[in-house]
Amino acid sequence: MAAGHTTWTVLPHGPLEALAENLWRVTGSLPGMAMKRVMTVARYADGGLLVHNAIALDEAGMKALEALGPVRALVVPSGYHRLDAGTFKARYPEARVYCPRGVTGDVAKVVAVDGAYEDAPRDDTMWLERLEGVGDREGALQVRSRDGATVVLNDLVFNMAHGAGLYGFVLRYVTASTGGPWVSRVGRWFLVKDREAVRRELLRLSQVEGLRRVLVAHEDVIAEDPSGALRAVAATL
Repeated sequence: MAAGHTTWTVLPHGPLEALAENLWRVTGSLPGMAMKRVMTVARYADGGLLVHNAIALDEAGMKALEALGPVRALVVPSGYHRLDAGTFKARYPEARVYCPRGVTGDVAKVVAVDGAYEDAPRDDTMWLERLEGVGDREGALQVRSRDGATVVLNDLVFNMAHGAGLYGFVLRYVTASTGGPWVSRVGRWFLVKDREAVRRELLRLSQVEGLRRVLVAHEDVIAEDPSGALRAVAATL
């Protein structure tokens, strides 16, 4: 499990990409790994920002983020996604930190935790929710925009294209992480505790009214028939 950065550490990343009037996304690199990680930024109705899976950006990127509104909530979506949580909190000390209840101890090693998903602020446009069947180690974020609904997951569903070379071979044939969307082999071993419960949750999310897209931690947006994609993933469990 990666330890958190103690100083502001900028790794290669892309631009802040607007997906909707209240939703943005950034992809960034991970040290020594071919897969990309994803930060999601969503804006509450009152203008405050929720940052899901924080990625330290260069100063131009941070200024672009700050122009969207004040950072009010930092969501650390799993014990494995805490790399920049502590430095983000140091930059935005007024922001409250939330994580799934089952990983509070891991996250607290790098940043003080203010509450679980069910404690986070919510309004008619955005809320965090628990997922059954994963031991309270991950959850979901729902965002409502003018073009429809977005579901933000983390490691439960991967959506990565097959890659080349040795690392691509490992991701494809050993961890079964690429060629998605689907639940990776690692996810089945270490995250899914109750397959039937997870299947029900994926089917429930597939029925979200107006579902427009699903965002995942690694790495592409599921934008083509996201409801059907979630149903297909559920059928593989």
